[in-house]
Amino acid sequence: MFVDSHCHLDRLDPDTHGGSLNAALEAARARDVRQFLAVAVTLEDVPALVELSRAHADVAISAGIHPMQKLEVEPDIEAIKEVAERSGAVAIGECGLDYHYLDKTPERIPSRDAQRERFRRQLIAATELELPVIVHTREAREDTLSLIREHSDPAIGGVLHCFTEDLDMAREAVRHGFYISLSGIVTFRNAEALREVARRVPLDRLLVETDSPYLAPVPYRGKPNEPAWVVEVAECIASERGISVAEVAMQTTANFYRLFRAAAPEPSAEVREVLARAGLV
Repeated sequence: MFVDSHCHLDRLDPDTHGGSLNAALEAARARDVRQFLAVAVTLEDVPALVELSRAHADVAISAGIHPMQKLEVEPDIEAIKEVAERSGAVAIGECGLDYHYLDKTPERIPSRDAQRERFRRQLIAATELELPVIVHTREAREDTLSLIREHSDPAIGGVLHCFTEDLDMAREAVRHGFYISLSGIVTFRNAEALREVARRVPLDRLLVETDSPYLAPVPYRGKPNEPAWVVEVAECIASERGISVAEVAMQTTANFYRLFRAAAPEPSAEVREVLARAGLV
């Protein structure tokens, strides 16, 4: 059993299975991907994600604001909490910091200060709701770690999703109760540093994701991504660690349910087996 721990199911490419979300999910289920976390990038996304999760029992959702979203008004902590609680979100995010484009298109992206304040609010909301956070970080290592240390609870934790930083940052995040999620980037030819992360981060701290419809893994690179291809990410990790794909699947699935405890309120027999093996039931 595999889990796609981060996908944007409301944004799948029209060329993916003829634009049919049902078909995309069925293609993933046919490859034993049995759980999906549909991640919001604005609070306005959340109502549609709620409807999606109601239609598919194996889809959980998050509520949050991506660092690169330009907003007229920044939601306060209480507004973030209200949306998350009302929607049944299992996590806060995708939130975080992204400084990559600040010098290139500053008029289209929130400033460093605005991003930091938005991230701080979401970290506090997550802590108060006792929900994990889904963190996007790019070229903002020290600020990301500093805010996590100051405003997140290691007992609740979170995940650095679509991780592209170095092993030292991964280890520091793990020390603070976080997981490291690897995407299709780990399969890219020039991603040797990331494959070192795949080899050396403890397996009980790894997750796998697609970040669909972005970042399709080899051999599909350049095509719109889809949840079925999380299997290729797991296969790459297994190859790098010299273990079976089944072991990667089992452990990353157990890790997912350990972090996102609310994702399986009525677990299937298959999920109950994973939870039992992980000591969660």
